Amino acid sequence: MKYDAIFFDFDGVIVDSVHIKTQMFYDMYLQYGEEIAQKVKQHHIENGGISRFEKFKFYHKFYLGQELDEAGVKQMAQEFSSRVKNAVIESQIVTGVIEVLEELYKSKDLFIITGTPTDEIEEIVEKRGWTKYFKEILGSPTNKDTWSKYLLDKYNYVPQKVLFIGDATTDHEAAKLNDFDFALRTHHENEPLFKNENVYRFSDFTEFKLEDI
Repeated sequence: MKYDAIFFDFDGVIVDSVHIKTQMFYDMYLQYGEEIAQKVKQHHIENGGISRFEKFKFYHKFYLGQELDEAGVKQMAQEFSSRVKNAVIESQIVTGVIEVLEELYKSKDLFIITGTPTDEIEEIVEKRGWTKYFKEILGSPTNKDTWSKYLLDKYNYVPQKVLFIGDATTDHEAAKLNDFDFALRTHHENEPLFKNENVYRFSDFTEFKLEDI
């Protein structure tokens, strides 16, 4: 067995929910016109894993020319959460992931590190009955690199014995910054973003060889 700890992103890795959030960003900004909504959608696709709090501030400032205060960010984040949470809870799982989690959590430390707010992802994981698999479940507003460093320090992991499984550029960046191995779960939204990256790729967890993990 190669790794002591495995960090999982959630949307697009454990569940097929990336399209749900992409559509929601588009829908929330459509009131400002199709051009703005398309810009928001494309930015979100290219920057998966960045917290929605940061995205709302960015979109308002650079696409609408407005400064969004903390109260405004919080209000938009709450609206976003109320719209997508149940859809994510009910979304399809990535094929083979439960079998992999069921096998790995017995011998390794598993974590979720996601751009979804911590309280929201904890509720989603609990309602799906998956809390037992994970040592900690960590979300925004803290970013993935910071959480990665936090876990390294807290549990004294050797970086080369940590695997980050993700689908977003932020996942890959956190892995590179902390000297983790990285595995990319591919889907139609992220394939263009990683076309020039030399990383291990898989489309679902039936392709994983547990003896290599």
